Amino acid sequence: MAPFMTGGSAAGHRGVPHTADLRIEAWAPTRERCIAEAVAGLVESFADTSGVRPSRSISVTVPPGPDADALVTVLDEVIYRLEVDGDLVVGAEITRAPDAGLVAELAAGDAERATAVGAVPKAVSLHDLRFERGEDGWSCAVTIDV
Repeated sequence: MAPFMTGGSAAGHRGVPHTADLRIEAWAPTRERCIAEAVAGLVESFADTSGVRPSRSISVTVPPGPDADALVTVLDEVIYRLEVDGDLVVGAEITRAPDAGLVAELAAGDAERATAVGAVPKAVSLHDLRFERGEDGWSCAVTIDV
């Protein structure tokens, strides 16, 4: 079994207590879905998005490379868009690109319409970053500086 799969769930995510930061664990049958679960875990850690309607789509092209780099690239984009544009990602669809990279389609709305439920993320930490394939699918763990 992959390290973070729980209760036989095929896909999911959870926040894990971490001193002064946030730790997110995610799991899914595919690499792409695992990244999408990590995005959901990140956003849910600081915002209740129930009042946010998607009003724009953000497309992110991730070049071929290590899986952990792809995870960091997508999470960094979610944080960047929040900080710079006030865009809150409310959904993520990750697909494999023809060049073996990825394309992340991020549905976003106005962050001002969300209710704060936690500390706003500042950056993705590379410390103790994990993203791996196991017998039952993919799992990742990432620390977020808040």
